[in-house]
Amino acid sequence: MKVFLCLVALLFVPSLFANDDLDLEANMKNMGLAFKHTVEATQLQEFNTAIDEFMILVKRSKTATFHKEAEQSLQGLDKVIAKAELAKKLANEQGLDAAKGPLKAIDGLRKQYHKLHEPPGFWELLFGK
Repeated sequence: MKVFLCLVALLFVPSLFANDDLDLEANMKNMGLAFKHTVEATQLQEFNTAIDEFMILVKRSKTATFHKEAEQSLQGLDKVIAKAELAKKLANEQGLDAAKGPLKAIDGLRKQYHKLHEPPGFWELLFGK
């Protein structure tokens, strides 16, 4: 009986330490949708719900495995979280219009950090960097 319990316990040990292999592409699409809802919100409660969902998804993205530029990608996600927290704070203290600046900065960060993960172009493949 003890041997059986030990074997069962060993079966579950890898799952305790394994990353859930987050589908980063799907998570990023969900982040984009949550961000869109955040930008389009017209009521503070709607904004807070959307920005909270967005921040949860960004934090979940930090657990993904990045195959290139991992350190820079994680720094970018930290910057996005900081801007989202600032946007939420400003929206709650000064109104939704005050959150527009940090939200634009988030969009700029998205564009900047997505460039790190673009596939190489034809000429880069042919001649290298």
